[in-house]
Amino acid sequence: MIELNSLLPADCVRSGVTVNSRKAVLEWVADRLAMAHPGISSRSLFNALMERERLGSTGLGAGVAVPHCRLDCPRLMGALLSLTRPVSFDAPDGEPVDLLFILIAPQDEPSAHLEALAAVARVFGDSAERDRLRDAGSDEALKHRFVVAAQRLASLPDATEATP
Repeated sequence: MIELNSLLPADCVRSGVTVNSRKAVLEWVADRLAMAHPGISSRSLFNALMERERLGSTGLGAGVAVPHCRLDCPRLMGALLSLTRPVSFDAPDGEPVDLLFILIAPQDEPSAHLEALAAVARVFGDSAERDRLRDAGSDEALKHRFVVAAQRLASLPDATEATP
């Protein structure tokens, strides 16, 4: 099982981020991830995330998105955000996004990447968990609620990949 807690350094979990667009949120998170992971270029990360978005939106619906990409990096990296104002992510349901989990995977770790995406999808696929995340009043509460939800949902006997 992917240890989501270790994927989310404190500097990469933010409740109440204010941005005006998908591009702005991806720039913001690329800068945060680059600061938290020395040796990773913010510009390269931003470009990889934007290229992935050009292939198809990572907006899932129900106000959530999971921007992700592969990059020449040593290990999985993640960020978790809640936005003060939702932004358009061209989600299938047309709803803007206010909850995001950003996942960056090394080129040579496809199974870890898919496992992490599945864990994130389980949490974001549960409407009660989405509500709890939206009600988190601090960075610490947002991370704690996400990690606890992921652990709880992974332990259910019929834990399957849910979609919002």
